[in-house]
Amino acid sequence: MSRSRFVFAPVVSVIAVTGLLAGCASSSGAAGEDAADAPVQITYVGYGGDGQAAQIEAWQKPYTSSHSNVTFVNTSPPDVAQVKAQVEAGAVQWDVMAVAPYAAEQNCGTLFEKLDLSSVDQTNLAPGTVGECYLGNWINATPMAYRTDAFPAGKGPESIADFFDTKAFPGQRGMVTNLQNGILEYALTADGVKPDAMYPLDVDRALEKLDTIRDVTTFAPNVGALQQAVSADQVDMFFLPDSRLVPLLKENDDITIVWDVTVTSLNAFAVPLGSKKKADVEGFLASVVEPGPAAQIAELLGVAPVNTEAKPKLDEYTSKVEVGGKVNTGQTILQDVDWYAKNFNEASTKVTTWLAG
Repeated sequence: MSRSRFVFAPVVSVIAVTGLLAGCASSSGAAGEDAADAPVQITYVGYGGDGQAAQIEAWQKPYTSSHSNVTFVNTSPPDVAQVKAQVEAGAVQWDVMAVAPYAAEQNCGTLFEKLDLSSVDQTNLAPGTVGECYLGNWINATPMAYRTDAFPAGKGPESIADFFDTKAFPGQRGMVTNLQNGILEYALTADGVKPDAMYPLDVDRALEKLDTIRDVTTFAPNVGALQQAVSADQVDMFFLPDSRLVPLLKENDDITIVWDVTVTSLNAFAVPLGSKKKADVEGFLASVVEPGPAAQIAELLGVAPVNTEAKPKLDEYTSKVEVGGKVNTGQTILQDVDWYAKNFNEASTKVTTWLAG
């Protein structure tokens, strides 16, 4: 059996994971050394916490088991501004990082490497999984949900329109301001826009709709903050990612998930421009989207796999947030990477200005 070693460095929040079994890799070795066995240390940047621990378990451990020369050094958080600073200084320290696909496409060839993913079988991958400068690793769903105890039995909200109906459904709302969590799409859905007519997004129209719930909504800066608000019973209804709903369900929070229209987004990896481990990372990335690893990350986090051949065995909690399963009786919107790559900066500025107004 394979073994992995975890080393925690509290000052910089780094976790080292080392595989110890025999295997092979594609890295170039030192003089007199077999290139296939040359040590390769990949600096991996994720969002930390339980999510990154799951990535170590689902992706890094299996890879190091078959590539004994590869070591992963984990750190967080990923930050495009930090990548820019490293690239401009000619001192790139990161080799692979979690990133929104639109950010990778916006900075393709300037901050992130163009990738050779010709070894990736795209037959069973979700649309948009493979980009010029990114590879998708899972799909996040951000469904609507509410605290069951906030509404009389059988009288809770049943649609996105209900979320915006403060008269019929009084109470505090909660939304994440990150565009990847669907704040614009949900507002437009409530205003009558159909999923198949969503793009290009009418940002001004979305903000006008958000005005109608502004006074009764907690606009959280990130998913962690909103998760805490839900756990503390500070919001009655909310939009929260699947991977954040699972721990709340496990903690016995009485939550009802509403499957009306659900916004999903692609999570991805990119390689900072100038990383000397590009070829090694490409080999690792190809393994991440294979059915086995894709299924395991879904089992651990409750996210949707990018590979349709992945058959995750979900437990009683992760099955409740399975956007691609029978539990989802509504419609699904997969965010348009191309639209966001072209319009993210302008849309984000408008939302930020609106929030400050």
